[in-house]
Amino acid sequence: MLRATLTALALILSAGPVAADDLSDVISQQLDAFAARDVGQAFSFASPMIQGTFGTPENFGAMVAQGFPMIWTPVDPRFGDRRALGPRTYQRVLLKDGDGVIRVMEYEMIQMNDAWLINGVREVPAQELAV
Repeated sequence: MLRATLTALALILSAGPVAADDLSDVISQQLDAFAARDVGQAFSFASPMIQGTFGTPENFGAMVAQGFPMIWTPVDPRFGDRRALGPRTYQRVLLKDGDGVIRVMEYEMIQMNDAWLINGVREVPAQELAV
């Protein structure tokens, strides 16, 4: 039990993308980095395209803080549906915003060098959630 706990802790504390069987580990680690205001660590989980777009961890962090406050200060993240489309996998994550409203975020994930990277995120509009 102690060995499993230490292994899990090592994954959480490791720097940068990890070769994870479950891409939700990468999303969780990025959310933890944002919660700790470690934008450098959060930026390390972004794909080269995202890193190239924002240039610096500070620019990336400012965009997330302004555009995605529910990711900047994550509350009670829960993982939802996952689907693969070609080389990309989409993972939905439910997060509470500052008003306690649940928001559904969809992460676009890509695999590079056996590591999952975040290639984008969007809020899923309510009409896409309707049955």
